[in-house]
Amino acid sequence: MAAKALSFDVGDYVVYPKHGVGRVIELQKQEIAGMQLELYVLRFEKERMTLRVPTNKAESVGMRKLSSDKTLKEALETLKGKPRVKRTMWSRRAQEYESKINSGDLVSIAEVVRDLFRADDQPEQSYSERQIFEAAASRLARELAAMEEVLEPAALEKILDILRKSAAIWNKDKVPA
Repeated sequence: MAAKALSFDVGDYVVYPKHGVGRVIELQKQEIAGMQLELYVLRFEKERMTLRVPTNKAESVGMRKLSSDKTLKEALETLKGKPRVKRTMWSRRAQEYESKINSGDLVSIAEVVRDLFRADDQPEQSYSERQIFEAAASRLARELAAMEEVLEPAALEKILDILRKSAAIWNKDKVPA
């Protein structure tokens, strides 16, 4: 059974799990160590980074096309859910959050954003919590922006708006009558 390799065209937006949304800017053929390799050349504008991925390794590193509309809806619904705050040590939670972000899975990233969001009336986050929140929110916003063909700040504002509305619902439970 031959597995069909993923194929991306020049101009396609793709998601590379460790770096988020990039764009295929060219297909290259290079000779490396005496072997002919075909490479996707990806450009990540936000990081000002170019990455070359062998076409035969694209699937194994987790490179994928943008999420489906169904997955995007599921991720946005996840943002509306009740935040889950685990009582484990921060270092363990931070590791878990980082691995969810680097998984490239939109719904997992949305869970991190939801769990680390703090409304204006909530206690402030630590520096490391804020860093992880911003990384996850940015990753989610970039994919949302690419899918809805809007700019990243507009996508981020849409995400924050959903979070603020759901925080108002979930936090009113805590307010003494």
